[in-house]
Amino acid sequence: MTDTTFEDLGLKQPVLTTLEEIGFVTPSPIQKEVIPLILSGADVVGQAQTGTGKTAAFGLPSIQLMKKSGEAQILVITPTRELAFQVADELYRLGKSRKLRVVTICGGKSYKNQIDAFNNGAEVLVATPGRMLDLLNSKRLPNFRPTTVVLDEADEMLNMGFLEDIQALFKFLPEKRQTLLFSATMPPAIQKLIREILETPVFVKTSPDRTAHADISQAYYLIQDTERDDAIIRLFEGQQMVKSIIFCKTRKEVDRLASLLINRGFRAKGLHGDMEQNQRQRVTQDFRTGQTNILVATDVAARGLNILDVSHVINYHIPCDAENYVHRIGRTGRAGQKGKAVSFVTPNELFKLMRFQKHSGGELMQNYIPSKKDVKEAQVSQLMEKITDQTLNEDVRETLLKHLKEKMDLEVLTCKLLSMVLSDSPINGPDEIGIRDNGTVKKAKKRDFRDDKNNRGGPRGKRPAFNNKRRRYSSK
Repeated sequence: MTDTTFEDLGLKQPVLTTLEEIGFVTPSPIQKEVIPLILSGADVVGQAQTGTGKTAAFGLPSIQLMKKSGEAQILVITPTRELAFQVADELYRLGKSRKLRVVTICGGKSYKNQIDAFNNGAEVLVATPGRMLDLLNSKRLPNFRPTTVVLDEADEMLNMGFLEDIQALFKFLPEKRQTLLFSATMPPAIQKLIREILETPVFVKTSPDRTAHADISQAYYLIQDTERDDAIIRLFEGQQMVKSIIFCKTRKEVDRLASLLINRGFRAKGLHGDMEQNQRQRVTQDFRTGQTNILVATDVAARGLNILDVSHVINYHIPCDAENYVHRIGRTGRAGQKGKAVSFVTPNELFKLMRFQKHSGGELMQNYIPSKKDVKEAQVSQLMEKITDQTLNEDVRETLLKHLKEKMDLEVLTCKLLSMVLSDSPINGPDEIGIRDNGTVKKAKKRDFRDDKNNRGGPRGKRPAFNNKRRRYSSK
């Protein structure tokens, strides 16, 4: 049985030529399912995790169905400005063969420039809900009649409070249209929205929760709350992390941790919602191109980041719920690549992380923060590899080595040179970081099991009361 090709899905030239030029070979599962449905004209609901190729899934067939009218025909709504710019860039790349004119409509940019771009022949608008509704309310986008409307990451838009904006926005759109909705999860609010704005949609689900992150190894480090900074520094000192995203709870924490890492010599930058738009774009671009290899971010700021070569996701603090945990770890292990997701947890947080892992699937392993001795051994090993691969310079052998041998023997010389190199990589913090008490893990597993048992059966909506005196759950 041969693999499905993009041509098998109904895509034609010159779209196929563009795909070949940009290196798309085999369609992803969501693309295989969705592209023929969109080409048939159906309304579609696609449930898939981030990083599965959703933009191409709706972009390729929508571009093929476009008519040469010189008017805006496609509207894509995204939850954040960062995602809007990324989707716009991807659609421009996918529509290269027909010189697709894509305009981003979002806050932080001039109204006049966006309106002028629309009036100058924009064919695709990628917008955030608030700015798009503002322009439609003020009637500054005359004759806007898109034939295809896409809601991307719909669950995140609702989490951010955009439901009313989306409902109001659709009142300005033509009834005769093709509507496509993509979401990682399908909570009741999304299902209600689907009934309101889609016409007999076809539902596609390609990534069951428990297999969505098969390429991501999940691990945790058990620590005291005061050890988080020492733990993060030690990890970067003792392990090879090509490109990492560190998730923090607050913007203030992002700034503080990014400054700490920079002061310790790491190529790090922060990303959060208080930053100016152009500053956030520079930070994202620097991380994408490798000028920085550590991104410290909040959940909202990192939502929609589509960077394929993220090797590690680190939860400086674990998130509030399982959905955010799934979205966070989905920043790595993309496009068939392997990734690692690690979390710092205190003993009181461990059972919560175990419940998140049940939601995401896969295995959750306990790791230990490297000791100073472990880091030294790793540094020596890395240095030996560099020395082994180093090409000999004959000038050094004939001049410098001869000169140094006259002052000290080769063993002392070698030790001094190695010490000099290793002194450039000091190891910070205490000798040991973290908790190695397996009893804590057993307690967390028991608590998780007990919660599972309590959640089975019983009257709906009734939660066990917490008895502070005995520190046990009771049914009173």
